[in-house]
Amino acid sequence: MLGETAALTAVLKRYFGYGSFRPLQEDIIRDALSGRDVFAVLPTGGGKSLCFQLPALVRPGLTVVVSPLIALMKDQVDALQAAGVAATFLNSSLAQGESRPRLRGLHRGEFRLLYVAPERLLLSGFVEDLKKWQVNLFAIDEAHCISEWGHDFRPEYRQIASLRQQFPGVPVMALTATATQRVRGDIVRQLQLQDPRCYVASFNRPNLTYRVSAKSGAYEQILSYIRRRPRESGIVYVQARKTAEDLARKLSADGVRSAPYHAGLTPTERSKNQEAFLRDEVRVVCATIAFGMGINKPNVRFVIHHDLPKNIEGYYQETGRAGRDGLPGECLLLFSPGDRIKQMRFIDEKPNPEEREVARAQLEQMLHYAEVSSCRREFLLGYFGERFGYPASDSGDPLTNEPVNCGGCDNCLTPRATWDGTVAAQKFLSCVYRIREKSRFGVGILHVGEVLCGAETEKIRKFGHQSLSTYGIGSEHSRAEWGAIGRELVRLGLLFQNPERFHSVELTEAGRAALRARQKITLTRPVAIPATEVKKVGQIDCDEVLFDQLRTLRKQLADERGVPAYIVFSDVALRQMARFYPRTDAEFSRISGVGEKKLREFGVLFLAAIATHLQFNPRQIFAEDSFR
Repeated sequence: MLGETAALTAVLKRYFGYGSFRPLQEDIIRDALSGRDVFAVLPTGGGKSLCFQLPALVRPGLTVVVSPLIALMKDQVDALQAAGVAATFLNSSLAQGESRPRLRGLHRGEFRLLYVAPERLLLSGFVEDLKKWQVNLFAIDEAHCISEWGHDFRPEYRQIASLRQQFPGVPVMALTATATQRVRGDIVRQLQLQDPRCYVASFNRPNLTYRVSAKSGAYEQILSYIRRRPRESGIVYVQARKTAEDLARKLSADGVRSAPYHAGLTPTERSKNQEAFLRDEVRVVCATIAFGMGINKPNVRFVIHHDLPKNIEGYYQETGRAGRDGLPGECLLLFSPGDRIKQMRFIDEKPNPEEREVARAQLEQMLHYAEVSSCRREFLLGYFGERFGYPASDSGDPLTNEPVNCGGCDNCLTPRATWDGTVAAQKFLSCVYRIREKSRFGVGILHVGEVLCGAETEKIRKFGHQSLSTYGIGSEHSRAEWGAIGRELVRLGLLFQNPERFHSVELTEAGRAALRARQKITLTRPVAIPATEVKKVGQIDCDEVLFDQLRTLRKQLADERGVPAYIVFSDVALRQMARFYPRTDAEFSRISGVGEKKLREFGVLFLAAIATHLQFNPRQIFAEDSFR
């Protein structure tokens, strides 16, 4: 076992430049090498790709990677080739003259990895070609796309299941970053995985900070935020294509190099804007959800949501595009209760009633996240069935009722003010009780707020709710404020929101008791525009002047080779160089991400740049400044 670990670690260092595996990677790799089916849920930046890339290097044959996005294929193949790995891809972006030499190389056994889109598997003759190429593993990336319960269902992924009949002896590895328990089970069934070894890593991204801020002049908020980070790149997610266009144009006019990305652009325009972002020629991408899955840009430092996302899964995956390199990333959601109304309009347009109900339930969870006063990290992890501070597989009872403080979200770092909400809670709970007493059925939080505000709506007139004693007694709060109060009462356990009855609210036993006893109830002030920044966590202290010089050198070398800058070295590697000032090949090879090929190709240039810097600048000393 120790010998095998040493052998795998040697391959890891030789090609990828890392001295140790991340959690679960080695176990997954061992299972793959033993011929087992594997299902792995690893967070964005958790090293999913290595789980199938490394096995491809230690045994003969071809690993076929099924990937949903053309950009992801090119990106990963560029990185593999830069590390000295024989990899290629086949997709619709290639001209016939480009495909032929790749096919010849596959027939000659020259490649270890082949990336393809799911549609390619159905092309005439392709399966027959695969049977000639000694396939030893099928790796299904972004496997959640196969599930209707996932947030990014793609019907073409269902075709992948036919591989099991065509290649009964070839193991399958399914990987994703985002899947609830229900989606995980669906993936295993749809792909017909046979007695799979399942791995679920923690969904916690400790290097990310989460913030929710009241939306008030969104453009000025975003511009101010980005200007405070003049050297950082990020993504701004928006709901509408027009907003993406307008935002990118305004930011560019204000000196922030930006580009839009959405499904309404031509493939050429999308590819051009994405490539400019990957190569650091554009600092900010303003995008709809069409952008991002599989974008392997490790130095995205912030993700801003201009609008409320539709569901937690999508939000988690989109925020996960920040800080993939392990350095700090910031996630900012601009929230207005009015965003709920916009999203509900889209949901109401869905023709399928079941789809509408699922979408409403997902939106309610997103609203609870935006308004919750407790730890946001704990809320996100809880959604995926994990408790903060416990292994992902641990479902036992909590050992303590102490409130969680993750140290990396706005609620933990700067808790919001509270207020005596007893009167407001009494009014809301009483209104829920009176509505059910009169109508014999429950209504949603929004309708309760309308009754309290004395609104004159068709629904209120239809049910006669204007005659209730609680009609119009809550004019001191707006409908949006009553909505937030109602949702907090749900989170406090005083109301139950029934997902099977159109999310109508009902009094719980605790709510009835609070109503009878006029129990004091403390509520939380809504999110506001923060006066201070949330601190960064996990930054690598380094010589910032040298770091900038090394970034310039990296960009020059990347441009010469026609690849994104991080293909040369990650920000983590550059920060380590600017912290430890390596002088020899041996010291340089101990930098994260420096494998044999990169040492040969770039070592002399970067060592010379570091030496030149030290001729004119003193060496800075940092805490624990030594190689480990």
